[in-house]
Amino acid sequence: MKPPIAGGAGGATGLEVALPHPPPARRITRALESEGLLAAMLLTPAVVLLGLFIAYPFVMGLWLSVTSVTVGNVGEFVGLRNFVKAWDDSIFQTAFQNTFYYTFWATLFKLVVGMWVALLLNRHFKFKRLVRASMLLPFIIPTVLSTFAWRWMFDPTFSVLNWSLYTMGFIVTKLPFLSDGTYAMWCAIVVNTWRGMPFFAITLLAGLQTISPELHEAASLDGANAWRRFWHVTWPLLKPVTLVVVVFSIIQTFSDFQLIYVLTGGGPANSTHLLATYAYQLGVGAGLLSEGAAISLFMFPVLFAVVWIQLRYLRRMEGA
Repeated sequence: MKPPIAGGAGGATGLEVALPHPPPARRITRALESEGLLAAMLLTPAVVLLGLFIAYPFVMGLWLSVTSVTVGNVGEFVGLRNFVKAWDDSIFQTAFQNTFYYTFWATLFKLVVGMWVALLLNRHFKFKRLVRASMLLPFIIPTVLSTFAWRWMFDPTFSVLNWSLYTMGFIVTKLPFLSDGTYAMWCAIVVNTWRGMPFFAITLLAGLQTISPELHEAASLDGANAWRRFWHVTWPLLKPVTLVVVVFSIIQTFSDFQLIYVLTGGGPANSTHLLATYAYQLGVGAGLLSEGAAISLFMFPVLFAVVWIQLRYLRRMEGA
């Protein structure tokens, strides 16, 4: 025992008294107050989901693209042979060009029509909320269901569009909407525009709501007409929102699969194939998993470059 400490009443015994441990509830509270632990707990589910459904398939696709794996065959490492074979494939070249063509025109039409609709919805009129809510219907309806409806409207025999145009005297023979490659591609662009336009309109409308009406009033007092007010007041303030929407649209449109697969299936004669549909046809339809993976990976550098350029331009514009 330690010697007693002098000065204490009755003298100290020298026995050390153990402090009581904090209750479990207080320990949990202290742990939750830790920012690092809280961040880890909140990020773990997202990291697990991204790892399972994005990172793992991407890494698996990379591995398949450099092998000769087919359905029922393990295959072997072949390097870049699948990419070279795809690049020399005439159908792949057509699909590669179609993907850029389809993405460019569909995104342009969605931007123009979406901007026009957003400007109309930004005005005050009766049933404004109901109209705004109904604008989301094309975007909410499942893609396969809405595309089947459009496919029926484009049907060569029972096409309601051909019947309407013929009845009104605009045509004398039926238009080959889905049996001609040029018509079929533009039909797909129209359907994609119809489906994606509400996303542009609602997002741009949200951006328009942040612009002060006093800026337009000041421009009107200076003698600016509607076009000049839009070009010099609305458009510069709406550029950041527009760039973000365009980036998302390019990503979704460039990798589009469901719409083309249901509407045309890549036909007629492979004239409407995109990279996604052709990769599916080879990888799943023909069982050539490695070649399908190689074709699908051609989309990655293109999308990465587009997103990098637009985001860099957005940062430069915000810093200006």
